[in-house]
Amino acid sequence: MSIFQGIFKARDKPNDSLGGRRYSFFFGSTSAGKPVNEQTAMQMTAVYSCVRILSETVAGLPLHVYKYNDNGGKEKHLTHPIYKLLHDEPNPEMTSFAFRETLMSHLLLWGNAYAQIIRNARGEVLALYPLMPNKMTVDRDSNGRLFYVYQRSTEDNPSLGKDSQVYLAPSDVLHIPGLGFDGLVGYSPIAMAKNAVGLAIATEEYGAKFFANGAAPGGVLEHPGTIKDPQRIKESWNAAYQGSTNAHRVAVLEEGMKYQSIGISPEQAQFLETRKFQINEIARIFRVPPHMLADLEKSSFSNIEQQSLEFVKYTLDPWVVRWEQSMCRALLSPSEKPKVFIKFNVDGLLRGDYQSRMNGYATARQNGWMSANDIRELENLDRIPAELGGDLYLINGAMTKLQDAGSFANTVQTEETE
Repeated sequence: MSIFQGIFKARDKPNDSLGGRRYSFFFGSTSAGKPVNEQTAMQMTAVYSCVRILSETVAGLPLHVYKYNDNGGKEKHLTHPIYKLLHDEPNPEMTSFAFRETLMSHLLLWGNAYAQIIRNARGEVLALYPLMPNKMTVDRDSNGRLFYVYQRSTEDNPSLGKDSQVYLAPSDVLHIPGLGFDGLVGYSPIAMAKNAVGLAIATEEYGAKFFANGAAPGGVLEHPGTIKDPQRIKESWNAAYQGSTNAHRVAVLEEGMKYQSIGISPEQAQFLETRKFQINEIARIFRVPPHMLADLEKSSFSNIEQQSLEFVKYTLDPWVVRWEQSMCRALLSPSEKPKVFIKFNVDGLLRGDYQSRMNGYATARQNGWMSANDIRELENLDRIPAELGGDLYLINGAMTKLQDAGSFANTVQTEETE
């Protein structure tokens, strides 16, 4: 046994727990009294919007396999076996967009994304199939080596076999972990922020019931005497005045009864302010700018573009790096890793308005570090043939080296003196 096996054997198994206990919250109450899990959280419009924005953005980014060429540059490795899987179809049942969208939604809700890697006898990747994170367990064997246990169900891919529990080696699983304390298994963002999501659910439910009751708070009917059949009066009152369709009807009280409201108004409960704050709170969990959730209160024409660029830099880039490094680690062989890599292209999201792009291209063209074809490729335009100068790198002819400036001036001055 090597020293590394001894070190890892002594480590605890990977888990997504807090304080040694599994942080389970399925059907568990929050401080607001509402059960929160991945399914109920997605019923919140803010959570659904954040998950959809990030999932669709990652799924829509161009994804390519590159290789380093002999000139020190890079080029697309179109003949690599995994190029078609990542760029077009990871398996016969879904597109690359649907595959990445599914895994990214798992990553945002459960904190982990898993996909089964199907290989041939030579170890080449043939297909990738998503696996549900709530059915996966990551563990270590007696020698400290990682392995994955998947609870199979009837709707899962037949390649998993027929056993209820499927044991998978790390080479058979593409695992993209989110933020976690052991670096191996990520935590569920929904679990970590369940009270914030639970308050948002409770606030939304309060608003729905408020309008279902005719947009009026609850109350009591006071009678000066003794009521023989209070249930009948209650049912009669509710049938006539409860519900949004019965709002603003004129109430008729019999036998000296009085209506006394005992509920608090939405203004007293700061209903609208609470709902608005919880939307920002959920946006903060996923680090999504509020203007992308249709909250434009603090956005303007002067800063919304900058907020969009910050979304790419501070929100999207960390997720993209997780994807890239996890795919390179799981899908490339050790001999390929020094010369082949997988990369998302986020340049399209960083492009400014048309005038800003043209000014930037002009600067790059005049200073000789971009050719006409380099610019046209970024704008998705056809290349100019090389014989027409499309690949030429040009500079301003009036520019000269700094050390030559003095000698040129001295030469001119000497000629004038003579």
